[in-house]
Amino acid sequence: MGSIATSRPIAKHSFEDQNSLVLAGLRIAVGLVFLIFCEFKLVSTRFMLHGGFQAFINHFLEDGAYPFMVPVLRGFVLRFGTAFALLTTLGELGIATSLLLGIWTRVASIGAFVFMAALLFAADYPGTGSPLWQYVGLALRHLILAFCFLAFAVGDSERRLTIKSLTKLGRA
Repeated sequence: MGSIATSRPIAKHSFEDQNSLVLAGLRIAVGLVFLIFCEFKLVSTRFMLHGGFQAFINHFLEDGAYPFMVPVLRGFVLRFGTAFALLTTLGELGIATSLLLGIWTRVASIGAFVFMAALLFAADYPGTGSPLWQYVGLALRHLILAFCFLAFAVGDSERRLTIKSLTKLGRA
């Protein structure tokens, strides 16, 4: 009787190679998400020039800003709304570009982590006296991305599937 084992050689990939490929795939996926986030802001002038950003901030103020963020949002962010709208749009585009191309990923990820923390505190407050699970539940939309950015900043996320590595393959 024949054995279950095949005679084909099994490709041996190191655990490190597999992890770097998975991290690169996650980096690219998050980059695509941020490209989608900034797309409507770039295509339409409503977000940057016609009050779209301010509408988001006002929604945060009505429905979810942590108390310590309220004066920051009202007194500073809304006061310079157009500048913050431009900064938000260009920041998201920079994050997307960095993650998709695999360049300056650590720097972009640190900035994106700070951005996610700011959004969490601006938009995810469940209210005084809420149980812990409601804090965590509301924060998930920003925490998951924050954890991804932390992994990109700490890990070697530029090891695989970067513009630099792919152009080297093309020359080989």
